[in-house]
Amino acid sequence: MLLLEDNKRCVRPAGNASYNKKIQKTVQQRHLKLNIEHSARHIYICDYHKNMIQNLRTKRKRKESEMDDSPDNDMDLPEIDFFQMPVNTLRRYKRHYKLQTRPGMNKAQLADTVARHFRTIPVVEKEATTFFIYMAKNFKSRFDTKHNMDLNS
Repeated sequence: MLLLEDNKRCVRPAGNASYNKKIQKTVQQRHLKLNIEHSARHIYICDYHKNMIQNLRTKRKRKESEMDDSPDNDMDLPEIDFFQMPVNTLRRYKRHYKLQTRPGMNKAQLADTVARHFRTIPVVEKEATTFFIYMAKNFKSRFDTKHNMDLNS
C-alpha cells in the first residue's frame, strides 16, 4: 500500500520487500509511473511490484555486436528468473561451477552472477533431450539406484 501506480493507490497487500534506494533508482531510470504514497506508515511494497521491478533490473539489453555474433539470435530463449531461487541453491551452483565471486555478495548480485554464467554454458539440445528421455525410460538416475539398493538391503 506504499505505491501509487498512475496516481492510483496499489491495493495489494505489502510484502517483505522494502522500497529502498536501489529500487527507487531503477524506477527512475526506467521511467515507471510509480510514486511513493507519503501517508503510508511503512516502506514495504507488494510482491507484484517487487517482481515487476526485479524483472526490469535483470533484463539488460545486449550490445548489437553480441547479438550479431550469436548464431541463434532469432530464437526466443526462455528466461530463467534466478532471483526467485533460494540463496542456498545459488551458493550451491556457485560452488559446483567454482565461480569466482567477491565475499559478502547479496542475493541479487549472486543471482546476477549465476545468470551470466548459466547463459555461457553450451547445450546441444538434441543430445540433452535424447539423454533425458533415455534416463527417464531406463530409470538410471543415481537417486533411483540408491533407493533400489536401500530396498534390497
